[in-house]
Amino acid sequence: MAAAATSSTAAVLGGARFPAVGPLSHRRPSLLLSPSPHRSFSSASLNLSDVQKFSALKTRATSSEETSSSIVTEELLADLKQKWDAIENKTTVFIYGGGAIVALWLSSTLIGAINSVPLLPKILELVGLVYTGWFVYRYLLFKSNRKELAEDIESLKKKIAGTE
Repeated sequence: MAAAATSSTAAVLGGARFPAVGPLSHRRPSLLLSPSPHRSFSSASLNLSDVQKFSALKTRATSSEETSSSIVTEELLADLKQKWDAIENKTTVFIYGGGAIVALWLSSTLIGAINSVPLLPKILELVGLVYTGWFVYRYLLFKSNRKELAEDIESLKKKIAGTE
């Protein structure tokens, strides 16, 4: 029975054999490192030169990515510093930032309270799915309705920007 389980496990794992877990497994750690006699690695072997090529490519790709990301980071920090220096009333920025953090905490608390009511989250999920279905049918399904949606979005952009 145990031999059948071991052979089926070896077949599932592609011939890999693992040491038995038991009182003798801690005495022979070489079983973990020895290759399986049933597996042949001749077709998938790599030369040392291939490994060196791969590591060189990896090093080059990594160094170019790090250089470009450091340049972008420096530009971003310089831009942020310039914009921060241009702000005249910095206390207002701190007040708005603090208000945003408090609003985020409050909304998280409110959502947690709503989530604790037994049936309400599933009902709200159903309402969201129904509304999504209606929106897709109303605005996205037909070409003329998509044009209408694009026009509505453009008019909203103009209202927000104050150009209308």
